[in-house]
Amino acid sequence: MKVAILSPIVWRTPPRKYGPWEQVASNIAEGLIEKGVDVTLFATGDSVTNGTLDYIAKIPYGENPEMDPKVWECLHISNLMEKAKYFDIIHNHYDFLPLTYSSLFQTPMLTTIHGFSSLKIIPVYKKYDKKSYYVSISDSDRNPELNYEGTVYNGIDKKHFTFNETPREYLLFFGRIHPEKGCYESIQIAQRSGRKLIISGLIQDRDYFNKKVKPYIDDNNIIYVGNSGPAKRDKLLGEAYALLHPVSFEEPFGLSVAEAMFCGTPVIAFKRGSMPELIAHEKSGYLVNNVDEAVSALKKIPKIKRKDCFDWADSKFSKERMIEGYLKVYSEILSKHYK
Repeated sequence: MKVAILSPIVWRTPPRKYGPWEQVASNIAEGLIEKGVDVTLFATGDSVTNGTLDYIAKIPYGENPEMDPKVWECLHISNLMEKAKYFDIIHNHYDFLPLTYSSLFQTPMLTTIHGFSSLKIIPVYKKYDKKSYYVSISDSDRNPELNYEGTVYNGIDKKHFTFNETPREYLLFFGRIHPEKGCYESIQIAQRSGRKLIISGLIQDRDYFNKKVKPYIDDNNIIYVGNSGPAKRDKLLGEAYALLHPVSFEEPFGLSVAEAMFCGTPVIAFKRGSMPELIAHEKSGYLVNNVDEAVSALKKIPKIKRKDCFDWADSKFSKERMIEGYLKVYSEILSKHYK
């Protein structure tokens, strides 16, 4: 089977730091290759893969402000679509734009929907619902107007995460710094619980950071360490007393939540979106509704066994389990498409 993986080109695949869609695309590509599948990864020219790399953009446009994102997105996507006939299946991780090509060739295209940035993009998904194939990354992140081949949870490559039985005492916020991710709420939780908070993430909303986060940073109790790469991420997640994830939106998945649990670190998250699917309440963390409940939940963290966090994550969110899921979906698509 010849599979084309279409990754975004905002960041490298896999990303040097932030880049969740690129990370998942990489995990899928490398996992398929380990299973003997012939994979071509369409990504940036500096991307890393054990398969075949095909590219138009030499570097990510997220690292070069002189690149026009729309121009390079169109060049990148069309590069694969013009080669569609050479593949048995195309696996799209680039949102809705590639769908607009799907009627122009016979190769079936599977789109992993990594979340809906806006309800305004739904009409594109609806138009191609009968001509293309969709997978959700959580049961909660499904649109009732669309048909899905199934849900395949994002899979974590556990060799990049170190299980740590003896954490330190700090709390961790790890994710993009944006109002919907709850960095400010994490600060409130930390202050009220009397614990140090380390913040790591890409500043996606500079105004929010300046107004709601920066005033609290004192390099002692509230510390911002920047946008962390894999080695630093592993250390921060593994040594944390708990990961705070007080999101204010319907989170489609949340890679850092699964990654923390692979390190043995329990998660306290607001009960929104996919969080009830990712967290085993009272076993790998606590699902709460507000800051008050999060502060109370912190007192119960000693009841959580860190090995249970790892075991839960490994049973649900491993790269191997994800690859099994996608191979099953591929088989079902190919049998339907070519019957």
